Amino acid sequence: MKAVRAPRWAVSFADLCLLLLGFFVLLQAQNGRPEQLAAGMRSAFGDAAQPDSAQRDVPFRAATLFQPGEAVLTPAAAKALAAIGARAKAEKASIRIVSEGSDGAAQRFDRWELAAARAAAIGRAIRAGGVDERAIDIAIPSTLSQKTENGQVIRVIRVPAA
Repeated sequence: MKAVRAPRWAVSFADLCLLLLGFFVLLQAQNGRPEQLAAGMRSAFGDAAQPDSAQRDVPFRAATLFQPGEAVLTPAAAKALAAIGARAKAEKASIRIVSEGSDGAAQRFDRWELAAARAAAIGRAIRAGGVDERAIDIAIPSTLSQKTENGQVIRVIRVPAA
């Protein structure tokens, strides 16, 4: 009696299905924060040279940095952001600014303009710390993020030099 063998394509098909499943799991895990996903992957594979993420990724609520309904930084916020810029310049790091959500309390702008103007104001304050303009990246992925009820949240991410 001859044993029944599975078709050769079945193994390749199963491999493809598992690869797609893994891709979608990683895509879902990213949740708009690729830096955190990358840090998690590095730690899972035992990378001993992990940067300290607490100092690399700093989230700010826009309401604490700006005058209410405006894109004008408070003096304390401008000073703190310039210090982040000075540190990044000393480390030859670049800066990524990610704006999530929006603030409905805009007075002179609509909520989209206010979100963009605030992200740009943070970029200018960091540039005042000495970082070259070409080393600053500003991203506004969505003003309809999950954090909209908390207002605008801006993440300042220090990207170490390669």
